[in-house]
Amino acid sequence: MKTFLPEKIRNIGIIAHSGAGKTSLAEAMLYDSGAITRLGTVQEGNTVMDADPEEAKRQISISTSIASCEWKMHKINILDTPGDQNFVPDTLFSMSAMDSALVIVSAVSGIKAQTEKVWAWACEHSLSRVIFINKMDNERASYETAFGQIDSVFHQKTLKFTLPIGAGPAFNGVVDLLYMKAYVYEKDGEGTFGVESIPDNLLQWAEKERRELVESIAETDEELLEKYMENETLSDEDLFAGLRKAIIAGVVVPVLCGSATNNIVIRKTLDTIVNFLPSPLDVYKRSGEDDAGNAVEIEPNPKGPMVAQVFKTIADPFAGKLSLLRVYSGLLSSDCNVVNASKDEKEHIGSLLSLQGKKHLPVKEAVLGDIVAVGKLKSVTTGDTLCDSRSKVTLVKTEAPKPVIAYALEPKSKSDDEKIGAALNRLVDEDPTLKVEMDRQTGELIVSGMGEIHIEVVMSKLKEKFGLEAAIKPPRIAYKETIRGKAQGHGRLKKQSGGHGQFADCRIELEPATDGKDFEFVNAIVGGAIPKQYIPGVEKGVREAMHAGVLAGFPVVGCKVTLYDGKFHDVDSSEMAFKIAGAHAFREAFMVAKPVLLEPVMEIEVVAPDECMGDIVADLNRRRGRVLGMGVMGGQQQVKVQAPMAEILKYAPGLRSITGGRGQFTMHFGSYEEVPSHLSQKIIDETI
Repeated sequence: MKTFLPEKIRNIGIIAHSGAGKTSLAEAMLYDSGAITRLGTVQEGNTVMDADPEEAKRQISISTSIASCEWKMHKINILDTPGDQNFVPDTLFSMSAMDSALVIVSAVSGIKAQTEKVWAWACEHSLSRVIFINKMDNERASYETAFGQIDSVFHQKTLKFTLPIGAGPAFNGVVDLLYMKAYVYEKDGEGTFGVESIPDNLLQWAEKERRELVESIAETDEELLEKYMENETLSDEDLFAGLRKAIIAGVVVPVLCGSATNNIVIRKTLDTIVNFLPSPLDVYKRSGEDDAGNAVEIEPNPKGPMVAQVFKTIADPFAGKLSLLRVYSGLLSSDCNVVNASKDEKEHIGSLLSLQGKKHLPVKEAVLGDIVAVGKLKSVTTGDTLCDSRSKVTLVKTEAPKPVIAYALEPKSKSDDEKIGAALNRLVDEDPTLKVEMDRQTGELIVSGMGEIHIEVVMSKLKEKFGLEAAIKPPRIAYKETIRGKAQGHGRLKKQSGGHGQFADCRIELEPATDGKDFEFVNAIVGGAIPKQYIPGVEKGVREAMHAGVLAGFPVVGCKVTLYDGKFHDVDSSEMAFKIAGAHAFREAFMVAKPVLLEPVMEIEVVAPDECMGDIVADLNRRRGRVLGMGVMGGQQQVKVQAPMAEILKYAPGLRSITGGRGQFTMHFGSYEEVPSHLSQKIIDETI
């Protein structure tokens, strides 16, 4: 593949909710540019971008796919991102590699929750944006409704670049407001069109929108405004230069309309990307730190020291790990040595690969702004910065959203037990939103993710990629036991069976520990009632009894044990005998000292539209939640709540149902609190 100068490169991400037509639009762009020779469809599962078997099966994008095409002597790197809420965090990670975003709005379903989310992320990343109103040829399509929703939801100055000719099945083209021409399409799927005069019934509307477009651009620049006031118009040269400047600055967002599946207005979209969206030289400096920890900014300098960042990792059981990276400064060549500044490790770059969906094409070098893949880097994970040894800098890493749902995973065969940990680690490398950990108390392997479908896909990948099968179930709640009162316990062991017997006698006092300690053991023996060498045995017995639990088999915490009296036998006593007696004494005292169950209580922050907040709070109250406070966050309402883990293991589907997918939440462990008595007995009965 030939090398393009940085000013001739465009990195654009296609973003929207699932089902808006992102993959179909990417496929049409690749087809019209000549990058592919056959137009695939999502329904047939043969598109370039949805190459993963799970994507073809579910007909949704699960992770960001990348392909490039050449259009009018420019290289366009297309990032087709997921829109389903289970996988949309992958879009967030990929935004560091984008310079602009093509936002799809369905003319049928309009703007959904995930489109709002990715739009907000694009704004936070200072990405230039273009909106494409898709599915204009659908029976229920409405351009006016979609455009009205764009204005009311995005709150952004928009400029119409096209107006539709016809509606629904009668839609067959657009009026181009930049050139004031009509483009009428053949509907043959080939993107064939003819250039005509604007139809009479659309001329007045087109002239009005053209005036508004010119006025809006004139208002973005004092010099252009003077020219406009003097001539009552702008030359095409001034208009296009002003448009590009305003779009790159994010002051205005152009709006196109068309049909991805019927290949209508795709070439016009490619023209817009090349003519009006930024090159890697036009974007903001990247923030980071030097090796001394000082804040630095990386300028997009083609001749500067090489700096690149890994924004995505692909795990392949056969090809190994593939790291996808974007070059932010300098030039990256194949067969060179670099430093992983994030981990201070040396790495060797072998072959550089340009991605075309699942196809990998070798390239000699990657210039500033280009996106390539590198295989088999030892220390590199998503978010790491690679640089040359002249300038060790670490770019700011995108933080992964916290998982919202967890399951216990159990391999279906013992032979898979050892292999499954390594396979899961490979998948965690690929997906930073996936979390795998062993619960020390319950002994379960816990897999956490962004939703039920996310975990289902992980299970499928384990089977398809690594040949491993596992069952999932809700995790056991890590309850604990403690006491609220004080009591005494007596443990006695006396056995005689020929030869040496076993004898131990101890008395303890049990009470709640002070200062939040899990366990205190006090030796208050005086006068040698129990010899010193046997006292550790009593403590070991108490600890073992606490670990095994008394009420329902859950670990005991928050106890102070005082050993104050006992008896021993010169021949038959031993540390083991006192260990058994100590456990007996603890269990006896525990059942008298007002024992209770403790449950993990989580701290939750929910962010959702104001109109949903009443139902959210009512639902959390039903889940034994306690509202700690409310406020405003990013134009939406935020509520902070404490709720028992047992009540919110499957909170994600409930919140999605209440808010129509517009709500989101984060959750972390808060503290242990006493289980209400009416629930405590039920838990004990179910456990024993």
